[in-house]
Amino acid sequence: MLLRAQTPAQLAAQLRGRRQGLGLTQKQAASLVGLLPKTISALESSPERCSVASLFKLLSALGLELTLRPKPNTLPLDTLAER
Repeated sequence: MLLRAQTPAQLAAQLRGRRQGLGLTQKQAASLVGLLPKTISALESSPERCSVASLFKLLSALGLELTLRPKPNTLPLDTLAER
């Protein structure tokens, strides 16, 4: 399963959808990794206002990992450096 998010709103929707798909409440997800339910709520509504550490904790609770890769159809870094 590949979940793609290119904006904070998309990330929020993916996190919420995954949690709900696992049948977890915000309270249950929070207790799995030592977060407060309000932090889960914040990550699912405004992730740009949360810490990266909290994001990684929630990803762990949801059995997800973060992978970074170049976007399709983007210029290589060495090409950008020449400009």
